[in-house]
This record gives sequence, C-alpha cells and structure tokens, in this order.
Amino acid sequence: MSRVRTGTWSYDVNAEATPAAAMALLSDLTRQGELHPLITKVEELPPVEGALRSYAITDSLRLGPVPFRITYHADTLSRSDTEVVTVARQRPRTTIRNRTTVTPTGSGVHVHVDVELTAPSLLFRYAYREGRKAHLALAERIRSVLQASQG
Repeated sequence: MSRVRTGTWSYDVNAEATPAAAMALLSDLTRQGELHPLITKVEELPPVEGALRSYAITDSLRLGPVPFRITYHADTLSRSDTEVVTVARQRPRTTIRNRTTVTPTGSGVHVHVDVELTAPSLLFRYAYREGRKAHLALAERIRSVLQASQG
C-alpha cells in the first residue's frame, strides 16, 4: 500500500469589493470555471450527506507533452458571512481542503486562503506543484473578477 503525503500553502488577495460580493464569488464553486486555470467544467450535484453543496469538477492537466482530464468530487462543507470551507476528493486518495476567510478592510476586502493537499507519495510532487501554481494564478483572477464587479 502506498503512503500518502500532506503539504500546505496559503495565499492572500486584497481587492476593492464588498465582503458580500467576495463571499458570493468564493463560495459558489459553479463560478470556479471562470477563475481556476485548470477547471474546464463544473456540474452541481445533489449534496452528499454533511455537505451544503456538491459538484463534479473536471480539470485539464498536462504531464509533459501529454494532456489529460480528471473529474473529481467537491463539496462545500460550511459557509458563513466570512468563511467558506470546501474539500475536493479525487482518485487515487487525493484530497484538497480549502479554508477561505474574507475580512473587510478600509477600501474593500482581504481574502486569505489556506490549502491542504494530501496525495499518494508517487503523485504528491506533481499534485502539489500543479495545485499550488494553479491557486497562485487563481488568486490574481479572484482579484480581477472582484474589482471588475465593483466597476
């Protein structure tokens, strides 16, 4: 049986937006297709037990010159006016948990995201590298979309 590894990263976004607008964007995974650089399709599903909302999400990835797609299951576990927690699960034994908090600032909002990735040791380096790179691009897209919504 292969072992699993866990790694974390975090990022911050400051944008001129209301907390309500930020939470509306960040808690609706159906909007991730316009934000997340790997996501090509999001389909809402009936919520699984313990989740507020559930989704099937398809990512487009590359391993060297070879493109491939994966579809995985994601759930919104909790949502308040200032925090949303999601978890995504894909095979084999890979989990990404996000905790996003939104704090009002003088001119808008501060978004802080903590990400925890768990994957089998053989896949971990690839999953961590690609996941972290995608989330850092996602941070810039979040800022752009939030600021455009205030236009």
